[in-house]
Order: sequence, then structure tokens, then C-alpha cells
Amino acid sequence: MTSSSSPSQDTQRFAHSYAEGLRADALMEEDVAWSHEIDGDRDGDQFDRSERAALRRVAGLSTELEDVTEVEYRQLRLERVVLVGVWTSGTAQDADNSLAELAALAETAGALVLDGVIQRRNEPDAATYIGSGKAVELRDIVLESGADTVICDGELSPGQLIHLEDVVKVKVIDRTALILDIFAQHAKSREGKAQVALAQMQYMLPRLRGWGQSLSRQMGGGKGGGLATRGPGETKIETDRRRIREKMAKMRREIADMKTGREIKRQERKRNKVPSVAIAGYTNAGKSSLLNRLTGAGVLVENALFATLDPTVRRAETPSGRLYTLADTVGFVRHLPHHLVEAFRSTMEEVGESDLILHVVDGSHPNPEEQLAAVREVIRDVGAIDVPEIVVINKADAADPLTLQRLMRIEKRSIAVSARTGQGIQELLALIDNELPRPSVEIEALVPYTHGKLVARAHDEGEVISAEHTPEGTLLKARVHEELAADLQPYVPVPTV
Repeated sequence: MTSSSSPSQDTQRFAHSYAEGLRADALMEEDVAWSHEIDGDRDGDQFDRSERAALRRVAGLSTELEDVTEVEYRQLRLERVVLVGVWTSGTAQDADNSLAELAALAETAGALVLDGVIQRRNEPDAATYIGSGKAVELRDIVLESGADTVICDGELSPGQLIHLEDVVKVKVIDRTALILDIFAQHAKSREGKAQVALAQMQYMLPRLRGWGQSLSRQMGGGKGGGLATRGPGETKIETDRRRIREKMAKMRREIADMKTGREIKRQERKRNKVPSVAIAGYTNAGKSSLLNRLTGAGVLVENALFATLDPTVRRAETPSGRLYTLADTVGFVRHLPHHLVEAFRSTMEEVGESDLILHVVDGSHPNPEEQLAAVREVIRDVGAIDVPEIVVINKADAADPLTLQRLMRIEKRSIAVSARTGQGIQELLALIDNELPRPSVEIEALVPYTHGKLVARAHDEGEVISAEHTPEGTLLKARVHEELAADLQPYVPVPTV
């Protein structure tokens, strides 16, 4: 049975389909004027065609787990903290200075230090670091002050962290985790971020904890389908550890690739016979300020621990006109975590490969000798014990004159300067000029003007004693390296009999 339609109905259908066709054509246009007839029934904000076609992430719907390295000790919410230290050796003043430095580290990480306590023991307690009785007293201090974090002045074992946390009922972290968090905040370059991430993963690996489903086992092995359940599978925490190891291996490869680039630049400087000077020292001793004063580098200067982490290499010139490179390295601190020493080894190699070390120490610090010892321990770890060293006692304008005299009496190769005021900077430049290795060959040559590149090389790579322009060429007298001396040898005047 067929049905017929009237002409008026066909006309209505055609008009409707024609309007729909216009609407479809209009929607295909990138920029279409708004029409009340077509768009009047729409509600809400409208989007351009490109925005409608794009993928948009909807917040709050993802069920994917966070990265396994983002465990609870990585996410340090340091707001209100109580410090605790164990005094095992040295004087009471040494213990107070150590806790004061921990307070400065906590403030650098963004924490508000509420209180600090020290426990006198021959050695830290194996279970709770400070002993079970003192842990209960610490819990009362935490409750009274309203703290949400306890920071211990030392590296705690995973067991000590767990047991102390069970007693005080708030988050417990150690000095190593605090320094790692500061490094994570301040690292800016790709290499610095990679080094910090590697150090964090090395620290977190033995400290992963299982919570609820993290201790459940996956399906066992087997070749079948869903019924293949022979043997217990690995737990979720074991899977996390395996993934962290894989990420650590990848990170090491990336750092090794970056190290190759650094070595190429270093070899290029050696090939061009450019001496190198490395600035090393305790954190906040004024290394970046000294670099800015000597070279005008414009590196960030801030009165904070580990304000700058990424190494900076700048070209400088001695008063006699000799070129050299000046490298600012990462700051050191007492008990610098060995994870960081290993991760930053490629950066610290700038110290080991240099021709001279400027060891910067804060002259206004209460115990500068301890700073010197801590830095030299790290320098020894990176194999730079044979590199000549100049002790630069910075902040001389704010230091006690008796302290300056004591340091300069103890350290025979030392100089007092102030990077802020410029005091002693000219004397330091002259000392650098004297201490840098000098070219081994002294030569006098009459270089034709057609070989002016040799004269330029003598200025860049050697030490020009005199240069006189004659009709035949440039009469050059200079100290140069053996390679350049061989190139200049054809132009050495033959002595007349």
C-alpha cells in the first residue's frame, strides 16, 4: 500500500531540507556570522570550529595512578616543622650550628620552623633515631606546636622513618630528603633537573612503602588465558621498584649523553690552550656573586642556600691579557647526600678538570673552618686533590677581623675579598694571573703581515711580552705552547755571526 503526499507537504519538506542544507554549509565555514534564525535556539557559550574539533581534557575523570616516583616523601608539604638532631660528637656549639643550618635549609624549602630539639647520644637509636622515650616527648612537642612535619638532622634508614612516624603521628623526613627537595625546586637546566631526578629516585627506591592494594599480588605466570594462575605474581610495590629502576637507567643514559657534550666543550678549550678556573665552595658563600664581579655574568644572586645549581662557564681575562674560563659549580654542604654527589659528578668534574680552584668560604660564618673541611671532602670525592687551590675568604666587609686574621694565618694561599663592595678583587685577579699555568716556550719571531693569524693565536693562547710592528712584519716576543712555538719557528730570526 502506497501513500501519497500533497504538494504543500512536499514544499514544506523541501524548504526544511533546504534550510538544513544551508545550516550544514554554514557549519563548515570557519567564520560564519551569527544568525538569529539558525543559532537563536542554541544555549551556552559557542566555540569556533577548530575548538569544537579539538580534544579537551576533562578534569577529575582520570583514574591513572601518579608516577611511581611521586611517593609520599617526594611530595614534601613543608609548612610547619619541628627540627630534631642527635649530638654524638663535638661541642654543644657544633650541635647548635648544625641544627641552625638545618633550620636554614628548611626555610629555603619554604617551611616555617616552630621548634628544634637536640638529643645527646653516643649514636642514633637504631629504631627511632632519638630513642623511644624521647620520641614520645617529641610527639608532645609536635602536638603543642601544631607542627605537621618533623625533620631529622641526619639520613634515616627506612625503618627509622617508619618507627618514628608511628610515634609522632606526623610526616617525618630526614636531612637528605630536605636537600633533595631544595634541589628539585631550584634546578632549572635540563641537565640539572635530570641529575636531581636521578638522585631522588636513588633515595626513594629503598623507601617505597606498600599501602592496601600495593601489597596485593598480580596474576601468576603461564601460557594460558585468564585461568593461568600458577604461582604468585609480583606485588604492586615490586612493580613500582622495577619501573623506578627502568627510569633510573634511562636517566643515567640521558645524563651520559649530556656529559658527552660537556666533555666536547672542555676538550675544545684544552685544544685551544685556554686555562680553566673553577669556583667551588660552601652553599651561600658568595660564589655566584664572585663570578658576577669577575666576569659580569649576571647569574642569580640570592641570600639563600643552593640558590643556583646549574653550572655557569664564562670567559674572563687576566690583567696581563691572558684568556681563561671561569666556572661556577654547585654549592656544597655538610653531609652532602652521596646520591647528589653521584648524580652531579659530571657537573663537579669541572672542578677536577680545572687548572685552578677558587675555594670560596664565607668569612662571616660562625665556623668557616668547618665549611672548608666539608668542601674539601667533596673535592676529594671527585678526584680534584691535585689541583692548585686559592682560598677566597668572601664577605670580608661583614666578617670579624680576628676571624679573617685566623683564617689567613691557617690558609697560606688565601686572600680576603668582598664580592659586594669589590674589596680585594684586583688583588685576586693578579693572584689568578700568577697561579694559572704559563706557556712553557719563550720565543721571538718576525711574523710577516700575511700570517697575522699566528700573532692573534699568540695573544689568545699565550702570553705576549712585546709586539713591535716593523716594515718586514710583527716582531713578536711571547711565551707560547709547544704547538704554537713549532708554527712560529720558521720566522725566528737567524742570529748573525
